[in-house]
Amino acid sequence: MSAPDIAAALRSLPSVDELLRRETMVAAVSAHGRRSAVAALRAALEDARAAAHMGSPPSPEAIAADAATRLERENAPNARRVFNLTGTVIHTNLGRAILAEAAIEAATRAMRHEMALEFDLATGKRGERDALLRELLCELTGAEDATLVNNNAGAVLIVLNSFAKGKEAIISRGELIEIGGAFRMPEIMARAGAKLREVGTTNRTHLRDYVEALSPCAGLVMKVHTSNYRVQGFTAQVEGAELARLAHAESVVFVNDLGSGTLVDLSRYGLAHEPTVAEAIVEGADLVTFSGDKLLGGAQAGFIVGKRDLIARINKNPLKRALRVDKIRLAAIEATLRLYRDPDRLAERLPTLRLLARKHDDIRRMAETLASSAGAALGEAFTVAVVDCVSQIGSGALPLETLPSAGLALRPWKPKSGRALDALTARLRRAPIPILGRIEDGALILDLRCLEAPEEFLTALAQTPSDEK
Repeated sequence: MSAPDIAAALRSLPSVDELLRRETMVAAVSAHGRRSAVAALRAALEDARAAAHMGSPPSPEAIAADAATRLERENAPNARRVFNLTGTVIHTNLGRAILAEAAIEAATRAMRHEMALEFDLATGKRGERDALLRELLCELTGAEDATLVNNNAGAVLIVLNSFAKGKEAIISRGELIEIGGAFRMPEIMARAGAKLREVGTTNRTHLRDYVEALSPCAGLVMKVHTSNYRVQGFTAQVEGAELARLAHAESVVFVNDLGSGTLVDLSRYGLAHEPTVAEAIVEGADLVTFSGDKLLGGAQAGFIVGKRDLIARINKNPLKRALRVDKIRLAAIEATLRLYRDPDRLAERLPTLRLLARKHDDIRRMAETLASSAGAALGEAFTVAVVDCVSQIGSGALPLETLPSAGLALRPWKPKSGRALDALTARLRRAPIPILGRIEDGALILDLRCLEAPEEFLTALAQTPSDEK
């Protein structure tokens, strides 16, 4: 283009004020504010000037649309809903447990209104926030008393700090776990001020190992449920009941950290048995720690249940305030715990348990229903086939347990096309509701165990952009 033509093209571009009067931008200002809208328009006009230099100035409608798109992208939430089709039900990176409707309603009430958080309505005096849950936790676990903090790592930290600060914490070498996010039991012990005294070997620990370690320097004996791995083969470990008798004979606190933790026998729902909190209490544990957002299916929390005098000491620890739970989660946790009072209807009301107990045949029927529409949405570059697969529980719970499932296998027409699969996974992450699966055997597997909104899934798949903008 000649210089006069470029100048004419630049002069044809509308001003910011003109664009702000267009219907598209009036709506954008209403949604996002004038300041943000003006900034987006200026950025869109910069691109328009560059296009004008190339001889193709965009129309005012196109500039306004570009600015509106920028605003939508900039104001999209970072915490976004996704379709979890990875096959991992309790996925740590995807927020773990989905809350029950009762918990969502309770949390919403707590957000909308004042609540009696630390106020005793019976006496009119200051109360304790733990009192909202204490009776429920004691009823469901058989413990004398209960308290809670913001997660199970915090529960372990405050227990160690309360009873083993400056003393030895005795634990089997085979239970010195590391979980996601570089949480290592030895490091937590050090931060709590406890001195690690490991006993036994990686694969075999005997009662005599604990007996030899016990001394006046001991603050507590800890058993850690290795929920995120299993040592198999030539192994030996000491059961909780034996450790409880030994610790009590030596007047030492016995702590059983169940990690994921569950309040019901999962075998009644077709899953493998996992030690319950009530079983740990019956075995004689003085304190039991466990999570709220894994197998329990609630909001993130770390529960500590056990002897009344020991719980009282924990509650006096200054760390308790630093680790306390807010009113929103407390409301959600209370609603979740109340569901456990009706175990016969628990699986239909608690999403985590409902998804874990889902039958293979039901999942496969859904896959067969969706396959054709999914193939049409993806286009001719990929084939879509119904496949059987296996799901896992996730978040360190029952690591060897797999669940028969079914899903869709998305394969490129060109075999061994890893680049095409990588491009497809990136494409599905750009869906209006991002779709996450797993690559396995040359295909992108969409495990449908956690899919409860198939029509929304198809809509998101159909609206997925094929090119990176």
